[in-house]
Amino acid sequence: MSQSPTPAPLAPDLSAPPAPAMSRREVLEALSGILLGVFVSLLATTIVSTSLPKIVSELGGSQHSYTWVVTAMLLTMTISTPLWGKLADLTNRKVLMQVALAITVVSAAAAGLSQNIEMLIGFRALQGIGAGGLTALATVLMADIISPRERGKYMGLMGGVMAVAQIGGPLLGGVLTDSIGWRWTFFVGVPFAVAAFIVLQKTLHLPALAKREVKIDYAGAGLIAVAVALLLLWVTFAGDQFAWASWQTAAMVGGAVLALVVVGFVERAAAEPIIPLHLFKNRTFVLAVIASASVGVAMFGTAVFLSQYFQLARGKTPTESGLLTIPMVVGTMLAGIVLGRIISNTGRYKAIMVGGAVVLTASLFGLSTIEVDTSFVVISVFLFGLGLSVGALMQNLVLATQNTLDVHEMGAGTSGVAFFRSLGGAIGVSALGAVMAAQIKTDLSTGLAKLGIASDAMGAGSGAVPDLASLPAPVQTVVEGAYADGITTIFLYAVPMAVISLIAVLFMKEIPLGQRSGIEQVLDEEKTAEQTVADRA
Repeated sequence: MSQSPTPAPLAPDLSAPPAPAMSRREVLEALSGILLGVFVSLLATTIVSTSLPKIVSELGGSQHSYTWVVTAMLLTMTISTPLWGKLADLTNRKVLMQVALAITVVSAAAAGLSQNIEMLIGFRALQGIGAGGLTALATVLMADIISPRERGKYMGLMGGVMAVAQIGGPLLGGVLTDSIGWRWTFFVGVPFAVAAFIVLQKTLHLPALAKREVKIDYAGAGLIAVAVALLLLWVTFAGDQFAWASWQTAAMVGGAVLALVVVGFVERAAAEPIIPLHLFKNRTFVLAVIASASVGVAMFGTAVFLSQYFQLARGKTPTESGLLTIPMVVGTMLAGIVLGRIISNTGRYKAIMVGGAVVLTASLFGLSTIEVDTSFVVISVFLFGLGLSVGALMQNLVLATQNTLDVHEMGAGTSGVAFFRSLGGAIGVSALGAVMAAQIKTDLSTGLAKLGIASDAMGAGSGAVPDLASLPAPVQTVVEGAYADGITTIFLYAVPMAVISLIAVLFMKEIPLGQRSGIEQVLDEEKTAEQTVADRA
């Protein structure tokens, strides 16, 4: 890919004549491999969601361990996403996709062999590196082969694949856990990964473009990793292992801020910065980053703990827990397919995102009101709204951003939005998990004291995730109430983040969707450059 100067205008060039487009059949063939890779990534993530309470309990983990099984993956996914995006601008995107796929499935299989909670957290962290690549590269590859105007309806297909993985993953994970054991939830993705690798090889054919010199900004990547890790460690342990106002807080927050300040200087001087700073002059990119980070908090930071509500507050099995999340996934699927087609037909996307942010706020507030005996019908309505809003926002924020990016920075810009969404999710899971753990610990101690039972005798003081079936009936009632109270509290804490996403979307300027794919733009640029050289000769 030829080196291009830093672009001044970021709006798409709609006047230039389009290069020959791929046929619908060629697009669908190429898209099949991309979507299968996305499916594998999501399956590896979602299949353990309904099994985590049982997994953490069997491996002797605590509530903090439960949070870190999720946070470790989100942390490495967040850190690696911008690096994958920059590599996508510099090297072969198809090969990168296959490498990310291999990392994801090998680490997932290794997680199934974990003998303790520390091993599980370590392999989940490795899995996040691959997931970061698949998250960033899938949308970049779609931008390569599909124009922004047409991308809406094809993103509907991605929404459908996401829905199948989100429905099938928890259900399959629950069935496997209840029948042959939780370890198979990690092994079952291997055949799908092999199939995805083969399909990518056979169907994804990108044209050979002029190569750019590969210069990786290792210093920037390392500093970003340090800053993110320090922030996550702080929000996880503050208030539990040490006081919020303490020297540990000062060291961690101060170190993170210092690392971010140095990142600014490093990125300004780097030949190929991980996140080009001039992107922050792009109003759409900045607002999409703010909205994505807020959606990440609401999406990851609440959905992660739903299985604990169903299993520990309502006494459901992993399989039943998976079934109860179906309304949320159906909402995501409908939003992706129906709203994506509307966007492609009309070219308008802002109103859909505004509506999604409103529904997100209302749904989170509704979920904050549920109790230990709330009707599952009522909960299903709130979950459907949550899924509908995430489907309306997540992919369309990426679409709006891609529509304003220079083709040579598609990887960095797209992964930048994904980075901040993952960062919001990772911090959200850590922070909300810490809040929930503290609330549950307090409620358990109070409830057990009323029964005349010392909290230490039941392990409440240690924060261990309980095995509900092994507890006496009065203690079960206390545990169920504590988890219901703790989990609904974090939904209420997530409401302000949804409001921030609404404000960001309201201020976003709607720009007409471009008519050319990334490959068409690059080929046109190279053809123009060749013609210029010929004319000068």
